[in-house]
Amino acid sequence: MKVFFCLLATLLAFQTSAEVVDRIVAIVNSEPLTLSDIQKEKSALKNKGLVNDLLFQIYDKDDLLKSDKKLLQYLIDEKTIDSEVKKNGFQVTIERVEKEINQVAKQNGLSRSQFKEALARQGVSMAEYQSFIKKGLERKSLIDKEVNSRIRISDEDVAAYYLSKKGPGSTQVFELTLAHIFFTPQKGGEKEAKERAQAVYKKLQSGQAFGKMAEQYSEDPGFTNGGLLGSFKATELSPAIKKGVTGLGEGKYSRPVVTPQGVHIFKVVKKTLVSDPELEANKEQIRNQLHQEAFSRQLRAWLDQKRSEAFVRINS
Repeated sequence: MKVFFCLLATLLAFQTSAEVVDRIVAIVNSEPLTLSDIQKEKSALKNKGLVNDLLFQIYDKDDLLKSDKKLLQYLIDEKTIDSEVKKNGFQVTIERVEKEINQVAKQNGLSRSQFKEALARQGVSMAEYQSFIKKGLERKSLIDKEVNSRIRISDEDVAAYYLSKKGPGSTQVFELTLAHIFFTPQKGGEKEAKERAQAVYKKLQSGQAFGKMAEQYSEDPGFTNGGLLGSFKATELSPAIKKGVTGLGEGKYSRPVVTPQGVHIFKVVKKTLVSDPELEANKEQIRNQLHQEAFSRQLRAWLDQKRSEAFVRINS
């Protein structure tokens, strides 16, 4: 009889110990979270197991491994999402799940059977992986509808961000249509070319028409009507020319400008404000960055709202 009581005491002690190890630490809308759930998720994070990365936008993986409290909050957020999936009736078909699995296998250069074997080596059955993929797709469908679809990053948002990083005046440049009157140093050298340019400049100041002066005095061998050169972004101009035409409005002309080719008097025929080429080149990268930042903020706000509407109890 004494042996029986000892055995019973041992069994009761074991049972009590098991309950402590796997006690319920939180409840989310009647769904329990246990201590073993936390340990299982921590193991998956540490050993690169099956972990849905949707919430890694707002949680740091290293922090989750270091803090059980943060890991519990992470799991509560996942449970909250799953409750919303169920409430909104999001369901992914087995065909969609299989398509996703086949894509993952293909990305890893594996056939279906090879992929199945690779999962088995990690202790994961195909049924478990199908369930994992199904849940992930359903969560993504919900978040796309509730969060992603409401994010709009405008060109103005992109330009404002670029401006904040580059400073005022960096988001836009002018495209200039230029004409010129050209004086070549091949006729008597640069000094005489400057003198001829200065004489024509005075005629312009007296009211003579630029086009007429160009036809009479331009020494450009490739002269076109009115001395038209073409259209250029300000960033494409040489420093000397850019300096000479900066600040000129449409119809205005410059003082004589010296370049390696000779001496010019430029006229701004047309002046149009256009986007900075650097901004254009990086626009989509900036837009994606702003979208990710907005997604993180709005996902956190959405989860906080849903958690406030849900029944969440954390056991001390």
